[in-house]
Amino acid sequence: MTKRQSSKTGGKTADQKTVSARPTGNLVTYFIIFVFGFLAGVAFTVIRSSSPDPASTPAPQEHSQNDQAHQAILNLEAEVTANPDDYQAWVRLGHLYFDTDQPQKAIKAYTTGLELHKGDANLLTDLGVMYRRTNQPAKAVEYFDKAIAMDPVHMPSRFNKGIVLFYDLDDPEGAIGSWESLLQIDPEAKTSSGEPLGQFIKRVKEDLAKHKAEQH
Repeated sequence: MTKRQSSKTGGKTADQKTVSARPTGNLVTYFIIFVFGFLAGVAFTVIRSSSPDPASTPAPQEHSQNDQAHQAILNLEAEVTANPDDYQAWVRLGHLYFDTDQPQKAIKAYTTGLELHKGDANLLTDLGVMYRRTNQPAKAVEYFDKAIAMDPVHMPSRFNKGIVLFYDLDDPEGAIGSWESLLQIDPEAKTSSGEPLGQFIKRVKEDLAKHKAEQH
């Protein structure tokens, strides 16, 4: 979901993935991650040795894409320096920082853009995802709430809010409430695996109930 109007995917881990608000063509499927037991979030860390294995060297095509992204960033940085009041340029620059995993720079670019224009729910959602990537979950939820206030039927913000509440803020009830509000907007919403959202929520509730029972 998240040119591109305005929003992307944060959290590259397998079970804590927020989603972009930028449209991808399928507004029925939401990337809600399967819950492997109660709060079983697994963080995957990429460790690079000082002497990378030659076999892991990026392919020429990947190098080319990286070079293109780098050049695009340089071009937009020059553009916003020459035209600091260009809202669209700041947003495009923020998207590039988002796509190249530079969340701090993305936050600055998006925030500058929002100082020039109120933006939209997608942009606010993107900014929330970037705050999550910088370990500021409460700030992320703040911007998801702003997106919802701006667009009461905005679905990516509700999904992402649930992810952050569930995994980062230890608020499973709040997460379920956010996902259920999404379901009210689109009763046919499904997970990325094709599972109905309602069924997914039911399993999360069962996990919570089982966990509470085990504590007593």
